[in-house]
Amino acid sequence: MPISKLALIRSTVAALLVGFAALVAIVVTTLWLVAETRTYTELSVAVRQQRAALVDLRSLLQDTETGQRGFLLTAEEAYLAPYEQARRKLADQIELVRSRLSGVPAYAAQIARLTEIISGKMVEMQQTIELVRDGRRDEAVAIVRTDRGRALMEEARGIFDTLITSAERRIGESVQRQQKTIGALYWVAILGALVIVGVVGGAAWMTIGYTRQLVAAQEEVRALNAGLEERVAERTADLGRANDEIQRFAYIVTHDLRAPLVNIMGFTSELEASLVAVRSWFEKAGLPADDPAAEDARLAAIEDAPEAIGFIRSSTRKMDGLINAILKLSREGRRTLKPERIDLGALLETSAESIRHQVVEAGGEVTLAPGLPNVVSDRLALEQVFGNLLDNAVKYRSPERPIHIRVRARPEPGQRIVVEVEDNGRGIASHDHERVFDLFRRSGAQDQPGEGIGLAHVRTMVRNLGGDITLESEVGRGTTMKLNLPRDLRKVAKGASAAVGANGRESEREAR
Repeated sequence: MPISKLALIRSTVAALLVGFAALVAIVVTTLWLVAETRTYTELSVAVRQQRAALVDLRSLLQDTETGQRGFLLTAEEAYLAPYEQARRKLADQIELVRSRLSGVPAYAAQIARLTEIISGKMVEMQQTIELVRDGRRDEAVAIVRTDRGRALMEEARGIFDTLITSAERRIGESVQRQQKTIGALYWVAILGALVIVGVVGGAAWMTIGYTRQLVAAQEEVRALNAGLEERVAERTADLGRANDEIQRFAYIVTHDLRAPLVNIMGFTSELEASLVAVRSWFEKAGLPADDPAAEDARLAAIEDAPEAIGFIRSSTRKMDGLINAILKLSREGRRTLKPERIDLGALLETSAESIRHQVVEAGGEVTLAPGLPNVVSDRLALEQVFGNLLDNAVKYRSPERPIHIRVRARPEPGQRIVVEVEDNGRGIASHDHERVFDLFRRSGAQDQPGEGIGLAHVRTMVRNLGGDITLESEVGRGTTMKLNLPRDLRKVAKGASAAVGANGRESEREAR
């Protein structure tokens, strides 16, 4: 089943969310398990320190007893060395045991009893040692035989065994909990890795599938483009031939129209000259004023005929202008373009200078945006295009405000630029936005001279340059003319020449 772009986006987002959730779960669980492991580790270390302190205290107590017995048997001071060393350390060791087990309230009573026992045992041992030193060994032995010291030691050993066994049990429990925590951390890492691998694998599978579809679609588009280029070349050649035919037809039509027009203008001149002679005759003849026929003939020769001839001359002049306009458009279509590198800013500055005096007299200004680009195009065509647009902006300015004309440019994709000529003139009604580009069509009040061919001529020239022209306008708010032009006319001309050549070769093959 084909993978749509929406499905790919949804699956990718879902995979990212699942992966993110898995990652968050892994991180949170790992942090919790690490904290638990740290707690159990700290507890295990503390219990081990407690056990070590108890074992050391028991060893010191046993050392004192060993030293005492040796001294009682031999009465030699050398045997008291373990006793003296242990006795000096006992107080500090008891305090260490008390501090390390202070966090376990259940041991408080046993620690207190153990302290009493050690104190009592030390008193008993010190007493026997003093008696032996005084030579009263029998009394010392008698004290030992009372078994009071042995009972204290037995009780102390019982307390030590209880405390040490409890510590060892707690150490074992802590180790077991650490192992469980480590095991849980291990499985969390494995499950998280499996989830992430699954998410990444699914996303990769979707991406690979979509990429394959894109590659296949690109191949199809490439194949379609190959055929499309041929069809475009054919259509371009057909349009070129049709355009040539239209231009030839326009030339022929205007040429054929001009011949009768010249005749009409010539005969009109002859008729006008004849009327001069007729008018002179009427002035000299002195016809009676009461003759109606003579008066009608005089009025026809002196007033009606000259007026009619004036109308004829006006119409022929207008028709001559229209024929010249058609010839101008026809010649522009047949003119060979000469691409060259043009500084658009300098060209527009020159065009603006030609109308600047009119703008200044009207209290306005012309503003050119900085950084206008260079283009490769036909200089004469661009000069005519921008000259016509700037002239229209001045011609159709609003009498209610000073005129302001702004020219700017911006790049467009496909190596093209858009040049905008904006004015604050009287504007063009929305229903006339396209009509003003038609031949002999004008918009608004017809209070300015012209035949209505300016913008039609501009559009013809712009399209010859491989571009197009549109407008944005609102009555009373001004007009913005937008020219979309190629940066390099040579590429457009080369493509058109290739299309015409390909179509020509195809026609030759068909003829053969």
